[in-house]
Amino acid sequence: MALGSSSFAAPRELNVLLITADDLNFDSVGVNGCPIPGITPNLDRLAAQGMRFRHSHTPEAVCQPCRQMLMTARYPHHYGAKGFHSFASHTPTLPQALKKAGYRTGILGKVGHYGDPNLHDWDFKKDQNDLGAGRDPKIYAQYTSQFLKSAQEDGKPFFLIANSHDPHRPFMGADGPKQRKRGKNAAKTFKPEEVPVPGFLPDLPDVRKEVAQYFGSVHRLDATVGAVLKALDDSGQADRTLVLFASDHGMAFPFAKTNCYRQSTRSPWMVRWPGQVKPGLVDDEHFVTSLDFAPTILEALGLNPLPGSDGKSFLPLLRGEKQAGRERVLTQFDQTSGQLDFPMRALQDRRYLYIWNGWAGGKQEFKNESQAGLTMAAMRRAAETDAAVAERVKLFLHRVPEEFYDLEADPHALKNLIGAPDQLELAGQFRNSLLEILLTNGDPNAERMKAALAR
Repeated sequence: MALGSSSFAAPRELNVLLITADDLNFDSVGVNGCPIPGITPNLDRLAAQGMRFRHSHTPEAVCQPCRQMLMTARYPHHYGAKGFHSFASHTPTLPQALKKAGYRTGILGKVGHYGDPNLHDWDFKKDQNDLGAGRDPKIYAQYTSQFLKSAQEDGKPFFLIANSHDPHRPFMGADGPKQRKRGKNAAKTFKPEEVPVPGFLPDLPDVRKEVAQYFGSVHRLDATVGAVLKALDDSGQADRTLVLFASDHGMAFPFAKTNCYRQSTRSPWMVRWPGQVKPGLVDDEHFVTSLDFAPTILEALGLNPLPGSDGKSFLPLLRGEKQAGRERVLTQFDQTSGQLDFPMRALQDRRYLYIWNGWAGGKQEFKNESQAGLTMAAMRRAAETDAAVAERVKLFLHRVPEEFYDLEADPHALKNLIGAPDQLELAGQFRNSLLEILLTNGDPNAERMKAALAR
């Protein structure tokens, strides 16, 4: 079938494999600019075999909501839950639609984060404890092979989600018995002086130490990706399998995961589709999100979209076409895994980012998973004598009601331009656009934002 043909593979001719990372930053991948030599050879190879997106985002930078959006193509207030709560039982999902179309469905790891497993009715599922704490490439390969064989024996196409638990905390090499258990199966470790410290964090010794541990987990994630893809190759089904890779959101460090900064929501999306997607393509123009995953898969298979979808298929982009309406992206945050509410909403395009922090301005202090590690402790200590670090700690813990950044001049969002005389008009345009989108979407925080900004 020629590239660019409007006739794509029929459902029984095409398998679907989604591989995900847990807390992987966009720029931690070699092909996306990570300077560590050989950090992600398997992901770099996958990217070269298909298309990668430079403006790919998760709408909400925390595990369960992001993954439930993948399955439902809906925002949390449309699938009936927020935070770490399962979508409403009447919500249609991608696995249900594919099972109805004759697919064998399977999931490896992160099972509960995709919502109630019984509602998906997976044919095959293995969770963290079956997978070497979700961090053993050999076990992922074993179960991938087992699942693919069963689908072949049943004469069915397959839909498999292989979810690595890397590079989620605790990172490889971290201290403590639980951490040491999860530090097994290491292909490579890194010294603090070998790794780049993200620009949104201060360059402190313990920050470097923890970032080095994180990159050890990144490299092991890549080994898992390679193991799953080899199992697919060995099955003889790679040529008729649509492969996608994504991270659920950014790294579990301050100012990344569970926030609305670019490093919070930007995800390394890659798509390989033999015979349909030309190898080596890079989309540097369009914004795509996790909400678009299910619509794209269903359209590629010639199946009806899920009722009530908030997302939109990006199949035209895979054909090399342009697609209107992808000039910006709405992102949000609602609730931590500890069920603490920190409502945030953001709108960004390729240059600017506007954030509304609905919880800020009072006595509430931000609390999230990343504060338990070496990095936040090092920042607190440094803040005692370093005014710049002290300001970063203060902002992280308390925020301000509005933030506005020029990401072209300030890619790590270090200088808030809200109130700057030369940015008042532009920031106002983003503010008004965000509020209009929230009102149109029926977002439960829309009226709250409207009232707050009217004061």
